[in-house]
Amino acid sequence: MSKDIANTLKVLEIERVNHGISTGNSWVETHGTILSSENPTNGEIIAEVKSASIDDYELMMKNADKAFKEWRNWPAPKRAEVVRLIGIKLREYKEVLGRLVSIEAGKILQEGMGEVQEMIDICDFAVGQSRVMNGFMLQSERPDHKMYEQYYPMGIVGIITSFNFPVAVWAWNTMLAVIGGNVVVWKPSSKTPITAVAVHKIIAGVLKSLNVPEGVFNLVIAKSSVLGDNFLEDKRIPLFSMTGSTKVGKHVAELVSKRFGRSILELGGNNAALVMPSANLDIAIPSIVFGAVGTAGQRCTSTRRIIVHEQLYDDVKQRLINAYSQLEKRIGNPLEENTIIGPLIDKSAVDAYSHAINEAIKEGGKVIFGNKVLSGKGFEHGTFVVPTIVEVKNRYKIVQSETFAPILYLIKVSSLEEAIAANNDVPQGLSSAMFTTSLIDTEEWLSQRGSDCGIANVNTSTSGAEIGGAFGGEKETGGGRESGSDAWKSYMRRQTVNINYGKTLPLAQGVKFDI
Repeated sequence: MSKDIANTLKVLEIERVNHGISTGNSWVETHGTILSSENPTNGEIIAEVKSASIDDYELMMKNADKAFKEWRNWPAPKRAEVVRLIGIKLREYKEVLGRLVSIEAGKILQEGMGEVQEMIDICDFAVGQSRVMNGFMLQSERPDHKMYEQYYPMGIVGIITSFNFPVAVWAWNTMLAVIGGNVVVWKPSSKTPITAVAVHKIIAGVLKSLNVPEGVFNLVIAKSSVLGDNFLEDKRIPLFSMTGSTKVGKHVAELVSKRFGRSILELGGNNAALVMPSANLDIAIPSIVFGAVGTAGQRCTSTRRIIVHEQLYDDVKQRLINAYSQLEKRIGNPLEENTIIGPLIDKSAVDAYSHAINEAIKEGGKVIFGNKVLSGKGFEHGTFVVPTIVEVKNRYKIVQSETFAPILYLIKVSSLEEAIAANNDVPQGLSSAMFTTSLIDTEEWLSQRGSDCGIANVNTSTSGAEIGGAFGGEKETGGGRESGSDAWKSYMRRQTVNINYGKTLPLAQGVKFDI
């Protein structure tokens, strides 16, 4: 292990073997098997976690239930003060935590620190939101009656996160959930448990200084064979927020809904960028390349398809090849300044990359760049691939699915209508973008006939969403919304209140009931 990585772990108080449960300020001695976290760059073990057993989980849940009964009584601005100080603490640790994200998830350092900045931003957002978690005053049809809506916390919120955003998605969910009076139980990806341990190490001092009840901020690291379906079936958890594949999301939705629980699902994306005849290609090409190769194509908002009008097709194709030809020399260790593309998370991701390209070729696609797994010095672990461009038809089966790798499918169309139809003609509906300087194209794209995705952009990438907007998508993306706008309502139960302050009993709809 390099001195740089060892020092990062030391600053964050990461031990060689870490406990698998935190209840906020305290760590619980766990009794499960050892889980190892592997550096995707070189295969070295970063650190290990003694995973939780089912008995350990039960102990944590009892704490969480007890904590909720106290935490819900704290005024929302007082709860937000905890979040505000967490945001300050994250500012102090931004660089070192961002570095750990890069080490464990394989993101380049700029993206690692950018992820921590997202955590900071949502803390700031949640602090302000805490004072405007308002319901609505409604007009009653009955005299001397008041009617309004109000929001209350649901209880224990389960948060299941993915490896590609190992800390930011936790923050998106947690900060909104806790200002609303909920408590959280976080189960991180087994591929990135050490970043989760680090986050809880960072926030522990804040929780202690403000006397936050043990059990408001919970972390549980456990194998799915120990804590899997039983976690989802736990009736003590009325709401789950889950980030992951569509396949896993369907399973989560089925189990949680079977017991009438609620789910916030952020699942697969098959995001397209449309390039129309009036597009400014000096904006379009960098945006597309960033969207396609950022995080080595392992974002749910990564650009997977580029749908190009035939008038610009050859020009766009050549510009993309020119841009991609500059990338191979900048693939490497994500901690190095010159690197803009790091490794895939593991060798199974590399297999998925190769499989998707081969399937595209079998269906009639033509590789015009890439299709290469790197080897040699610095690439011995076999997790580095060259970003790839394949000319395809939108109907190809492999194009209809999401592959978490830097593969860009190039599709030619002859009209705006055909471009929008191709954008929408996939099972997923997360992010989308159009490049145009035409007002008519823009308004059609953003109309009810336009993009069917949860995010629709113009002249910017499908990737890199801000925290201020509600994040999520339609169709097989799951329909959930996290982060900004009014997403806080997803973590609350809604109550309609009717108050009769008069001296008679008028009934709704003019019903007469005299006794």
